[in-house]
Amino acid sequence: MSGIERLEFDTRIHHVVKHNGVAYLTGQVGTPGTSAGEQMKEILAKIDRLLSVAGTSKDKLLNVMLWLDDLRDFEEVNKVWDAWVPMAHAPARSTGQARMAKSGMLVEVIVTAAV
Repeated sequence: MSGIERLEFDTRIHHVVKHNGVAYLTGQVGTPGTSAGEQMKEILAKIDRLLSVAGTSKDKLLNVMLWLDDLRDFEEVNKVWDAWVPMAHAPARSTGQARMAKSGMLVEVIVTAAV
């Protein structure tokens, strides 16, 4: 299909897919075994890099899905989020609890942004 650009291939996925002026990022996770706050910092750094690869930035976030292994980490993760996101450009965001793919993973963040 024309108009689809796939970037950052890894094993079975592309970490960024662009189509019709929108960049879709795969779920980003941090290093298992670190705190939820540390994982969130690592994840947001990965997101910054991938947004740059896609030709966009956190100022153009449209939607974010935040998954926590334990909702008790909500406040810790939000402190990191609040320091990172430009509030004037805060996206629509949803937060849920889910079992993570690997033990020790506490946070996963999925981003959609305008290009």
